[in-house]
Amino acid sequence: MASNTSMMAGVAGRYASALMDIAKEQGQLAEIEADVDMISRAIGESDDLKRMVRSPVFSAQDQIKALDAVLGRMDAKTLTQNFFKLLARNRRLFAAEDIIRVFKALAAEARGEVQAEVTSAVALNDAQVEALKQQLKGSVGKDVRLETKVDPSLLGGLVVKIGSRMIDSSLKTKLATLTTRMKEVG
Repeated sequence: MASNTSMMAGVAGRYASALMDIAKEQGQLAEIEADVDMISRAIGESDDLKRMVRSPVFSAQDQIKALDAVLGRMDAKTLTQNFFKLLARNRRLFAAEDIIRVFKALAAEARGEVQAEVTSAVALNDAQVEALKQQLKGSVGKDVRLETKVDPSLLGGLVVKIGSRMIDSSLKTKLATLTTRMKEVG
């Protein structure tokens, strides 16, 4: 299992680095990053698209046809379309979400930013997002780009991931810790 995870990181890293290099070389980094953000949101919002991307049951041709339709509708750049079709042709589309995650981190690094993933129980408003960015900037010393998610099971608080660091101040975790401590005492 551990070797599979490292292989995935290797596959994602290689493809993301290649996309980054080509996007920089063609002067399209901002455009490609915007396309990748759109694709990431689309995968997150559509169970059908997520299933098509992740499932080995779909043939490469079927995946390419689906990508043509989806990416064409999004008006994605030719480089983006060709890249994701190449993933399908090489039977690596299952790694698309990891490739996107690594690409976003590389793009943020190229801008001198740090990518942070923030999960909250309720959607954060603009003022809260800005305040959190400032707090994190003070902590890491770089501009922070936030990717926000909502997980109602947290009950309250936040879970912040920056690189390999995670800060979990969620009410769910605090209650679980309290429950464990109470069991230890009595």
